[in-house]
Amino acid sequence: MGFVGKAIVPEGAGDVAALTHGEPSLPPAFTLGDERIEVREQRRAWRSTKEDRGDVYLKRHWFEFETADGRVAVVYFDRGARKSAPRWWLYTLS
Repeated sequence: MGFVGKAIVPEGAGDVAALTHGEPSLPPAFTLGDERIEVREQRRAWRSTKEDRGDVYLKRHWFEFETADGRVAVVYFDRGARKSAPRWWLYTLS
């Protein structure tokens, strides 16, 4: 499939300890339309930043994981999203 670029809905809570530090954690599953994407194993996580008027801000938390059916997904949590906008996005799925 490759690039997806669609909003997804998280199911359940991830690591609650990470949330207490203001960090999102990878939920156990996501919903994309009618499809449920279950996390089998997280492979890696990283952050990306953006610069605005000389200041650097944390923009996105990225996660790469293997799905329950053996695919590899990359998702991100958008820290800058407005309250009414989606925060979780499926970037790639292969």
